Amino acid sequence: GVDRLVEVLMQNGTHVFLVSGGFRIMIEPVAKSLGISKSNIVANTIFFDEDSATGEYSGFCRDEPTSADMGKPKAVQMLKDEHGYENVVMVGDGATDAQAKPPANAFVGFGGVAVREAVREKACWYVRDFEDMIEVVEKFGKRM
Repeated sequence: GVDRLVEVLMQNGTHVFLVSGGFRIMIEPVAKSLGISKSNIVANTIFFDEDSATGEYSGFCRDEPTSADMGKPKAVQMLKDEHGYENVVMVGDGATDAQAKPPANAFVGFGGVAVREAVREKACWYVRDFEDMIEVVEKFGKRM
C-alpha cells in the first residue's frame, strides 16, 4: 500500500510531501503514520475560537497555497523553488491533483478508491494500486 511506497521512496532518498486541499489537523496523523515530517505537509490550517467554551470553527488560513483554486500547482512550484527540485512527480486521485502538472514534471493518477476518467485522461501513468509504483522505485532506485 501507500505506506510501503513511501517507505521505498524514502529509502531511495526521495523527499516525500503530502500536498492536500484538506486540513492540516487531519493530514498530520496520516503523515505521522507514514513517517513523513510535519514540515513536509502542505495543507490548510483551520482556526478554532479558543475563547469560546466549545472551540467553534472560526475560519482557515488563506495564506496557504492550497486554500484557493489552483492551489496544488502553487504548492508544487513553491516546493520546487524552496528546495531546488528539478523533478517533481505528483501522485493523486482527483482533478486538483492533475492540475499540479505543470509545474510537476509528471502526474501519476491513482484509481484504487474510485476510477475517475478525467484523472485517468490527464495522468502520465495511471495505477489502481501502489504495487506497480513500488516495483518501479525498487527497480530504478535513485535514478528517479
